[in-house]
Amino acid sequence: MQAELVPGLAGNDPDEGILVRMGTLYIVGTPIGNLEDLTRRAVRVLGQVSLVAAEDTRVTRKLLSHLSIHVPLVSYHSRNWRSRLPTILDALTSGDVALVTDAGMPVVSDPGSDLVAAARAAGNRVEVVPGPSAVTAALAVSGLPGDCFLFLGFLPRRGKSRTSKLQSIATLTAPFAPLAAPIIIFEAPHRLRTTLQDLLTVLGDLDLAVCRELTKLHEEVFRGSVSQALDYFTEPRGEFVLLLAGTDPPSGPEAPSQPQLEAASAELAKLKQSGSRARAAVAQVAADYHLPRKIVYQLWLQTTD
Repeated sequence: MQAELVPGLAGNDPDEGILVRMGTLYIVGTPIGNLEDLTRRAVRVLGQVSLVAAEDTRVTRKLLSHLSIHVPLVSYHSRNWRSRLPTILDALTSGDVALVTDAGMPVVSDPGSDLVAAARAAGNRVEVVPGPSAVTAALAVSGLPGDCFLFLGFLPRRGKSRTSKLQSIATLTAPFAPLAAPIIIFEAPHRLRTTLQDLLTVLGDLDLAVCRELTKLHEEVFRGSVSQALDYFTEPRGEFVLLLAGTDPPSGPEAPSQPQLEAASAELAKLKQSGSRARAAVAQVAADYHLPRKIVYQLWLQTTD
């Protein structure tokens, strides 16, 4: 708890005031698998707050029981956050509150940003207690460059929306894109193969890393192409982080020129309008214009019917 002097509440003299105690909202990172990754500071804070707002109280109760911490819990997730906000803000008037998710850092592809904003607006202090993150853990273990990346979180569940989302970033994965950076996606096991197939269809057979069950007993990091990942993960289990490798722009004497790319793209558009299949059209244009098939396939994806 922090004490704050509020002027004018003690009498008519505006210079007078009283001390009002304001609770602190702690944003606490929790393990993504291995309980040993929980920091000592996180343990201390969880043991001192008067309330824990949890994405799933059952998951958090197991963690707190493991730590021999007994503190009231209230659920706070994407489906009930509006109705829970008043309860948590009220709790902050008399004590400190910790916000946690099932695993990793709150707010990162998880609920919490609205609570943080509301707590700040109410005059409460907000502190972060950093912890594990599946995003940075996957990037570190993947071997892909980490100086910049694009994080998409979970893709839309509906097929049409998911395809549209992937089409919106298609230009970023092209071999001649100005930004060659990994694209990071979270995925559940029952949707992994569908997502991989959509990646193959929309973005092409890119190189990628698939991180499964990070920090857990059966942790696994797969490196290969999207099609190879489809062959490998026939019965997916566990939680997945996908990292699509950004493709560096070609350089040197064999790099395609802009006129060459434009001509190849125009030819692909004609072939698509005439009803040609992708494989045949890509093979024909790659041979006619002396271009790598991967580049031609990216051009094919960007052409309109």
